Amino acid sequence: MAAKGKAGGQTTRRVAIVAGLRTPFVKANGVFGKLTALDLGKTVVSELVARTNLDRDSIDLLVYGQVVPSVSAPNIAREIVLGTGLPQEVDAWSVSRACATSVQSFVSAADQIALGNADVAIAGGAECLSDIPFTVSRPLADALVAASRARDISSKLKSFAHLSARDLLPIPPALKEPSTGLTMGESAEKMAQENGISREAQDRFAKRSHDNAAKAWAEGKYAQEVMHVVVPPRYTHAAAEDDFVRKDTALEKMAQLKPVFDRRYGTITAANASGLTDGASALLLMSEEKAKALGYEPLGYLRSYAFTALDPKGQMLLGPAFATPKALDRAGLTLQEMDVVEIHEAFAAVVLSILQAFESKKFAEERLGRSEAVGSVDESKLNVNGGSIALGHPFAATGARMILSTLNELKRRDRQFGLVTLCAAGGLGAATVLERQ
Repeated sequence: MAAKGKAGGQTTRRVAIVAGLRTPFVKANGVFGKLTALDLGKTVVSELVARTNLDRDSIDLLVYGQVVPSVSAPNIAREIVLGTGLPQEVDAWSVSRACATSVQSFVSAADQIALGNADVAIAGGAECLSDIPFTVSRPLADALVAASRARDISSKLKSFAHLSARDLLPIPPALKEPSTGLTMGESAEKMAQENGISREAQDRFAKRSHDNAAKAWAEGKYAQEVMHVVVPPRYTHAAAEDDFVRKDTALEKMAQLKPVFDRRYGTITAANASGLTDGASALLLMSEEKAKALGYEPLGYLRSYAFTALDPKGQMLLGPAFATPKALDRAGLTLQEMDVVEIHEAFAAVVLSILQAFESKKFAEERLGRSEAVGSVDESKLNVNGGSIALGHPFAATGARMILSTLNELKRRDRQFGLVTLCAAGGLGAATVLERQ
């Protein structure tokens, strides 16, 4: 999708990322504890439109994502349009690709622009793990349906007679992969063990994430990326910063924490993994021609993207090691040509496993069918302003956060190419190559 090419018999257009914004990423059941993903999505989209002085009538499309779905507003994208005063004619649909959800919303919107089906689009994602839906058991659901159809009190009561106490328990969203029976953390632990990633290496990487994030906040790098959210219903408190960032992280303290997923032999702790987070993000996209016509200076452009899918029973979170070389090939570039690299920090062990795979000639030959390793990533280019371990990880919002941060860092460095890549549940992987000029 670089500049121009053929897609479906049509000439594609270059897609510009004009602006972006996110809420602070905060701990679940904290500052945003009484809000919903829809609340957060409406907040960030409204502010993005206001800050960019965008004519609402120019918006053609809004693509938005949420991983843990809402039973009251399942199409979050359309509800954002209707709840923010955007024209009712703005098309909208929702997407979900686990932790890569807002990368999916980003490229879905970009594809529509590239093909000429839209000129201006908003993409992003929101997650509020403070507001996860609990469901009921199937026997209780069947009993409720039967009771609703019964005509008298006696018949309604009989509908529940066969239920056990267990049938009455609420059911939270599944934490384990249906295909493997493992949680994300257990899959990451498996990768750490199979790849020889030590506890010490994970803790060092996690500390680096917090140090970089704290430094970025102190230097004002996030000032324009993160909006202040005055929290309803009392509006007496404003969330202004990510509240996961530890400004005084010490390896000695991290070493004292016990493993979470394998308590006997494990290496993954609360300190070297991303936490449960509430937050939302949004990106403003336009065709290159439209951005110029409206007088906007783009942050950058989408050069290429790729998605991959792996066997979840293997190393489920290694998707970026497969998606990255595909995206780079489509961009006509190499890993060494990337000036800024963002790898999603679901777990420190996962990032270290991905970097290990990038550098391995054996992995390239046996798993990628390539004669040479993908390459190495210089530490001075990698997650330079912190990552999901320090900033938090609202599932559907993280990808857009990474895209925005990468483009802003490229501008600060006056460099050209950036890579954003994420692992995702189900063995999925995503990668995008961005360019400034």
